[in-house]
Amino acid sequence: MRFLVEINRFQFGRYCETRNNLIFMTLRLLHFVCNDGCKVISKNLVFILLLAPILSISQSKEEEKTKVIENRIEYLVEDTEESNVDYTNLFDQLSHYYDHPLNINRADLNDLEGLGMLNSIQVNNLLVHIEKNGKLMALEELQTVEGFDLDAIKLLIPFIKISSDVDDAQLSFKELLKNGENIFFLRYQTTLEQKEGYLPIADSALAASPNSRYRGSEPKIYSRYRYKYGRHLSLGFTAEKDAGEEFFKGSQKNGFDFYSAHLFIRNRGRIKQLAIGDYQAQFGQGLTYWSGRAFGKSADIMLIKRSAQGLTPYNSVDENRFLRGGGATFELGKFNITAFYSSNKIDATINDMDSLSGNNEQLVVTSLQQSGLHRTFNELESKDVVTQQKIGGHLAYKTRRLNIGLTGVTSKLDGDFSPNLRAYSQFSNASNKQTNLGVDYNWIYKNVNIFGEFSKSLNAGNAFVSGALIALDPKLSVAVLYRNYQRNFQPISSVGIGEGSTNQNEEGLYMGVVVKPIKKITLYAYFDQFTFPWLKYGVDAPSRGHQYLAQLTYKASKKMEMYIRIRERDKLENTAIDLTEGINYLVHEKQTNYRFNYSYKVSESIKLKGRVELVNYEKEESPFETGYLLFQDVVYKAKQSPFSFSFRYGLFDTESYNSRVYAYENDVLYAYSIPAYYNRGVRTYLTVKYSIVRGVDVWLRYGLTYYDNINVISSGLEEIQGNHKQEVKAQLRLRF
Repeated sequence: MRFLVEINRFQFGRYCETRNNLIFMTLRLLHFVCNDGCKVISKNLVFILLLAPILSISQSKEEEKTKVIENRIEYLVEDTEESNVDYTNLFDQLSHYYDHPLNINRADLNDLEGLGMLNSIQVNNLLVHIEKNGKLMALEELQTVEGFDLDAIKLLIPFIKISSDVDDAQLSFKELLKNGENIFFLRYQTTLEQKEGYLPIADSALAASPNSRYRGSEPKIYSRYRYKYGRHLSLGFTAEKDAGEEFFKGSQKNGFDFYSAHLFIRNRGRIKQLAIGDYQAQFGQGLTYWSGRAFGKSADIMLIKRSAQGLTPYNSVDENRFLRGGGATFELGKFNITAFYSSNKIDATINDMDSLSGNNEQLVVTSLQQSGLHRTFNELESKDVVTQQKIGGHLAYKTRRLNIGLTGVTSKLDGDFSPNLRAYSQFSNASNKQTNLGVDYNWIYKNVNIFGEFSKSLNAGNAFVSGALIALDPKLSVAVLYRNYQRNFQPISSVGIGEGSTNQNEEGLYMGVVVKPIKKITLYAYFDQFTFPWLKYGVDAPSRGHQYLAQLTYKASKKMEMYIRIRERDKLENTAIDLTEGINYLVHEKQTNYRFNYSYKVSESIKLKGRVELVNYEKEESPFETGYLLFQDVVYKAKQSPFSFSFRYGLFDTESYNSRVYAYENDVLYAYSIPAYYNRGVRTYLTVKYSIVRGVDVWLRYGLTYYDNINVISSGLEEIQGNHKQEVKAQLRLRF
């Protein structure tokens, strides 16, 4: 902590000067909570705190499961800087293995990689150990496997087992149906304050300006049903209505704006994966084709390597990152063959019908839309106006130490794609049809894992990524990755590691290290140097930059863990000076984050978590900015009690959006929140779970953001007149 204070003495001094304002603001917040409609929340909180000590201190299996999985997801996504994310598929994967632990004595290479918690070196070392010494007799024996330290084993324990039971894959299809699990979710969320888009308006004014109001109501509604038997069979549907979209009226007479359904089967004879309906496909290192999300740079350097799962069922509500059609993977000895097809209507901006070749008419598509929102007249005009077809395949040769794959995918729009290209985007795809081919590899030699992928856009450029994970010693691991994405590489759906938002126009070298000098201390660090050989959006010349992170973690005991971190990103951007003549010149833009984070387990049922984070934002020829975030979390979960909760109280103070601070928030199950804190104010939320009876669970969440320096929140149709914003969520889960 002293380290942070010394580095930011001036900034802390400025913050302390405003402490009286923050105290006053807190008192005003409490007055607001008590007098403006939130008395029930405050009374319930007092009741919670009084009730907590008399409840049992050990946790039920379901509560323990949720806690373990949420902790894992929070660790993986805490560096994500996106406000709206959906990690439903990740939660489903971990949830399955918690309910049906993987029998590591019977697991093969695909099973262990599919667990998603072991790197390739650990998987190889475990399989070698079993070959040499026979099957494990107890989980404690994992300590004798090279590359498995105590922390890694503790992380694994909830998701694995040792058993002589027959593999579930040998069960009959009738048995799979008989002993499956049904889960149904229904979620409702809304903002209590009225936004500009929902205010009353005269019919004549709306007719004159049809995009001046949302067409639907404010609540967001989510529904999901899923039937599954382990990882062998999954059948389900998902439906969602976003805030502002119509519901069973107008443009949405069929109810929800978005529907998704799937049937997915695994390990039935030679059929390793069979997908019908909505699904995802992920291959190699994510350059040639990867639908869905992937993790970026973080303190966990091992995440720079992608772990492709092939075909997987789709359960999320992102209306763009999925395939709709069918696909299958067949296993033929050491070869896996995958083929997939998708035909999906997507949102796009179009011009009027063009007359081509005489009387033939064809849509002219100027841009593809990715928001998935259909609230206004313009957004509805763009909905599902063009069909995108994708057809592809993957051929993999796979042994324990070597994996070589070939991927090919073609994407075609049923319209004439004519985007409005600018100087920075002139090498982007401008055809309604594109094809990418790629080769990926993964090789393990002792404690070295070399991986990579080369991808080629036909009639365009290339992309290449290659890296290595090296376990030099149980106390020292190293990661290195080089990438070169040419400016005219045209990705169809790519998620390769990089600084840019797309895998184009970037070259970089990443180096990371994990050091465990003594038992309770771990150092995580990486340095990433990158260049952009061509122009980018907001950057009118070739540019360069770097990013580094250093994190020192101290595990004082089983109950107490803390870390300090510094992360800096420095790159070139256009000057902020308004130039009426000439072109923009580049200046350095640097953002430095300092963080202290701790977690303390008060008892088996109560956990405290807290953080202080400072952000320094510098852009040449612009004022220096500073941002702060301080928060305290209280998490309560106990066995035999149907009740649990997560509470946060936080203070933030930033000079603008440039010095914003992101922080993961606990939410209702399958909802994820990583908001950006900016301006000056208080952020608090309370998430409560109550199990009514076995198989029936209810979540309630109340969140309040109170600003001290503004009287209008947001802008446009999202504008709120006032200095506070309240969100409410309610969720029901039925399991049978």
